[in-house]
Amino acid sequence: MKDNQKTYLIQNYKRQEFSPSKGRGCWLYDKENNRYMDGLSGIAVNTLGHNHKKLVKAISIQARNLLHVSNLYKIQTQEQLARRLASLTGLDKSFYCNSGLEANEAALKLARKFGIAKGIKKPKIIVFENAFHGRSFATMSASSGKKSRSMFGDTISGFVRVPINDIDAILALEKNYCNIVAVMLEPIQGEGGINISKNNFLKRVRKLCTSNKWLLIFDEVQCGIGRTGNWFAFQKAGIKPDILTLAKGLGSGVPIGALLVKEQYADILGPGDHGSTFGGNPLAMQAGLTTLDVVEEEKLLENARNRGDQILKRLKSELKNYPHIVSIRGIGLMIGIQLKVDCSQITKIALDNGLLVNVTNSNVIRLLPPLIISQREVEILLSKLILSIKTFFEK
Repeated sequence: MKDNQKTYLIQNYKRQEFSPSKGRGCWLYDKENNRYMDGLSGIAVNTLGHNHKKLVKAISIQARNLLHVSNLYKIQTQEQLARRLASLTGLDKSFYCNSGLEANEAALKLARKFGIAKGIKKPKIIVFENAFHGRSFATMSASSGKKSRSMFGDTISGFVRVPINDIDAILALEKNYCNIVAVMLEPIQGEGGINISKNNFLKRVRKLCTSNKWLLIFDEVQCGIGRTGNWFAFQKAGIKPDILTLAKGLGSGVPIGALLVKEQYADILGPGDHGSTFGGNPLAMQAGLTTLDVVEEEKLLENARNRGDQILKRLKSELKNYPHIVSIRGIGLMIGIQLKVDCSQITKIALDNGLLVNVTNSNVIRLLPPLIISQREVEILLSKLILSIKTFFEK
């Protein structure tokens, strides 16, 4: 292998032969200036697409003033973002970190300490099949991938697993376990295949948690910040969790994670219990504030609902006669197309057609376009995607 072709990177990703050099709106460009429709937005990260003028201006100004300050001191933009998120979620207090994994790690630590403070020596947390909460030891243990858990030896105990939308399975655990302290779930499982929790199921889980004095933890790392057409997926069910984790779309490309909690649980994690060197830095906070501003100003929640309906309607019409398609499902701009067969090859076929999507859970094509996508751009995305699916079936 020639030296200029040799990689010095650890190969823990299956990277495609595509190297973007710039982005504009919903489009990415390679060094030859070929453009590709971004139907993945960095896996639900680029809420405002690429190179949004207001975001670029805001973080440029912030970078000229202040990039990093230790959490040993007060950071005013942290207070501002916490106030905004409190008003949007109905939760009261925030902690900032750098990713969804870190936010979920903080949530799990809080839940464990909550249980131990009640005299439960070995607290257990109910989690769900097909869940994904991260790749640290704790979040990997809470996630459902048996293969990834087994590769690293002993994982962290204290989790009991049930299927999503199965309230009877939770009721069975309620009878058999006296040391449950929390339920942790994604209202929409992203990595697991765009699996949607039913509103009635979420309401019953909320009621169970309240009656048993369990914490209800919602992981909205992927489905939060307008992705579903609401600010947060839990709002559609008309309930509120005790703990909420966010990341991805909150910073529109700038690394950020957040843990939000109700007032009565905010003091469980005290000084020294948890922290983050870079978490809550001024640059990330400004990215979060600007993202929220633009979502409101440009009416992106409404756009997510309208464009999501546009995508679902066209896909169901165009693909209704394909027997290998199990279902087409989604809410807002979080959409999955489930096939009966492994369809991992579609990622490469779509790339050849100028479209970026990915396949999760081996047989679900996942669509997560930027919330700014226009009606015309949706039609371009759909034409490329439908062509790619038809090409896949013809092979």
